[in-house]
Amino acid sequence: MALLALSAALAAAASAAPDAAAPVSIDAAFPGGNIILDRIDGDDIFIRQDLRDTEGDWFYWAFRVRGAAGRTLAFHFTKGDVIGVRGPAASEDGGATWRWLGRERGADPEFRFTFAQDARDVRFAFAIPYLESDLRAFLRRHEGSPHLRAETLCTTAKGREVERLHAGSLDGRAEHRVLLTCRHHACESMASFALEGLLEAVLAETDDGAWFRAHAEVLAIPFVDKDGVEDGDQGKNRRPHDHNRDYAGESIHASVRAIRDFVPRWSEGRLRVALDLHCPHIRGTNNEWIYFVGGQDAGDWERTGRLAAILERIRESPLPYRAEDNLPFGKAWNTDSGPLKSFARWATELAGIRVASTIEIPYANARGAEVTPASARDFGRDLARALRHFLLATQ
Repeated sequence: MALLALSAALAAAASAAPDAAAPVSIDAAFPGGNIILDRIDGDDIFIRQDLRDTEGDWFYWAFRVRGAAGRTLAFHFTKGDVIGVRGPAASEDGGATWRWLGRERGADPEFRFTFAQDARDVRFAFAIPYLESDLRAFLRRHEGSPHLRAETLCTTAKGREVERLHAGSLDGRAEHRVLLTCRHHACESMASFALEGLLEAVLAETDDGAWFRAHAEVLAIPFVDKDGVEDGDQGKNRRPHDHNRDYAGESIHASVRAIRDFVPRWSEGRLRVALDLHCPHIRGTNNEWIYFVGGQDAGDWERTGRLAAILERIRESPLPYRAEDNLPFGKAWNTDSGPLKSFARWATELAGIRVASTIEIPYANARGAEVTPASARDFGRDLARALRHFLLATQ
């Protein structure tokens, strides 16, 4: 009996131990996936971001690991330091939930991860993803609401539907109309959680929600670059130009053509605010705080300042916001006045507009506060409240 017990114990230990010879699989064959595998050398994985049709360099990546149960692997990036300020985002349940791993300070852009004994599908990404599946989950949560309607803006070159959401007062008589766009640059996922939070505020049983449902219709385009989001593209600086440089002349992207056609007809001169939600660069000064980006129109920038002051005053979310962090035109990188036109520049020309601007929401760190799906949604609720106060003050 003792010999049998010892044999069983040895067999159990052998089955629990990681199999060093088992092949590790690294791939990006899932929505939002992006990686190029250079090589695997034992427990060292050498990878880089797929730039595809990107002009220059960018930093988005997302990949899946299978066959690594019980092992500790080191992931080395071979094309620049593309690990963000809070390290990689990681999901150990196939993309259902995510957390920041934290950044290990070192000379090389790499991170290590110890896989659970039962690990099957572990995913890592530059930032926490927001995909069509997340939007579908949001729509299911609000299914049947008379104050939310999902339509199709257009169909992409690859046959995907670009969603067009209407929220708030949907009887056509709203005094105010608000336009929100997101993911002109496919990789800027954290902005999507803020957009979702804003829409939730419009639908909530609160004073803010009641006001929107009585007085304002919100039009939201969650994925301007829908193909890029699902394919895992960078989106930023896409050749010959990206979606946010497609608002002059004849637009080359189907969703931008559809926005330029639909919005003026929908707004009927009652469009008051148009905001384009983005994420900034990977790290560093003015990439780790929330800020509005100024355009060349002085009147528009003055009114944006009023909205910003309200937002700073009423903010309740964990993410800090200071109006002094806003970036006026002509400062830092905000100097583009060439022939290509952004969404915000185009929107300043629409009838009835008060504010047309871009707001940058960091990927991971906002003045020391952790950016998560929950905190970004909370910031979106603050932004909805600020819009309500601004619209009431400018009637």
